[in-house]
Amino acid sequence: MLPAFSVVIPAFNEASRIGETLRLTLDYLRNVSPESELIVVNDGSTEATSPIVREVLETAKIETRLLENFPNRGKGAAVRSGLLAAQKPIALFFDADLSTPLEETPKVIEPIADGEIDIAFGSRALDRRLIGHHQPWRREHAGRVFNLLVRLATGLPFWDTQCGFKAFRIDVCRPIFEAARIDGFAFDVELLYLAHRAGLRIREIPVHWNHSAGSKVRFFQDSLRMLLEVIVLRSRAL
Repeated sequence: MLPAFSVVIPAFNEASRIGETLRLTLDYLRNVSPESELIVVNDGSTEATSPIVREVLETAKIETRLLENFPNRGKGAAVRSGLLAAQKPIALFFDADLSTPLEETPKVIEPIADGEIDIAFGSRALDRRLIGHHQPWRREHAGRVFNLLVRLATGLPFWDTQCGFKAFRIDVCRPIFEAARIDGFAFDVELLYLAHRAGLRIREIPVHWNHSAGSKVRFFQDSLRMLLEVIVLRSRAL
């Protein structure tokens, strides 16, 4: 069994898979941590994501909430909304595609609950043998280049800032959430950067991971935007 924690799932146009993701997540939490809560943040979806979420949550056996961001503000804004709304001592966010299996949850929750660290996040880079289904070659290598640039620009000692599987000790991380400004996909970098500068204890943990089709990241446009966001983040700190 795991201690009570909050799960935050950002969702933008996820009607095709959000129902199954929520059912699996609710079943998992009911079995391993029934005092936990599930928060879904609908980030201005233009299709049936919201009504599907409402229908699934109606029969949930644990505490649940649906937050609505309108219009679409970006994944970073959605994740922050969920984390700031979390009522449990620890919060974990992950993507609606469940690329990191739910069974990996103890890896990031337990060290925080045991008082060892303040932030734990999944990594595809520390042990690539744990990757089952890889991303397309171009996207995977672009991710490696991006993380190298992040290390050079920010001084962060991590190898995979973009894996969407991160857990936080809420009491010490709340000021980080409140100070963050990036609404786009580079929000992960900003959270880790602010936490690192604040002296919080952070651990990168290898996890199983599988690429899932339907990523909302547009290869060229969003890669450029993410780099610009990191540059702005670095310039603000100078």
